[in-house]
Amino acid sequence: MILELKQLFGNIFEEALIHEIAMVSTLREVPEDYMLIDIGEPIKGIPLMIGGAIKIYRENPNGDELLLHYIEEGDSCTLTYAWEMNASKSKIRAISELPSKLIMIPLKQMELWEEKFPSWRNFLFRSYQTRMDELIETLDSLAFDGLEKRLINYLAEKRRVNGKNELQITHQNIALELHSSRVVISRLLKKLEHLGKIKLKRNEILMV
Repeated sequence: MILELKQLFGNIFEEALIHEIAMVSTLREVPEDYMLIDIGEPIKGIPLMIGGAIKIYRENPNGDELLLHYIEEGDSCTLTYAWEMNASKSKIRAISELPSKLIMIPLKQMELWEEKFPSWRNFLFRSYQTRMDELIETLDSLAFDGLEKRLINYLAEKRRVNGKNELQITHQNIALELHSSRVVISRLLKKLEHLGKIKLKRNEILMV
């Protein structure tokens, strides 16, 4: 774990902090589509990403999901950390987009490091600002963009995170993540295919 921490964070964190992270944290490897935590579950820690990508969702009282953002290599879900400080149960759902490796850090330890290590405090602040910017972009998209533009942006971001043009996903899953209906999403995907932006296959979308 120390070697991986030094490779990703050696130019950010103090040597002492890297060793403390290794001592108190747990290294986990999870497969694709693995739920790390669900809404309402007890909070055990916050992930520090070593590799892969995790999707962060919120849910409304009717059970409809909204994809907020991804956390990737070198990231931590500090917005979630801010939400969970005074909570005993999770307000978000976290599911792996890719096979992922992460370090789970106990919440209490994060609080101690804020006072002890300036580099950790700066890391949390920068990460928090990034998450807030992403959240604002999500809200702006919902408020001001049409569904077609949101779909295009969604597919582009999914391609970026996965690092490939072939996206293994169903129309129903896209509809759930964009809080729409499968019929509407299928119609828009057909339109994008007609415009030459994508090619549709069974449970797969090829980005052109």
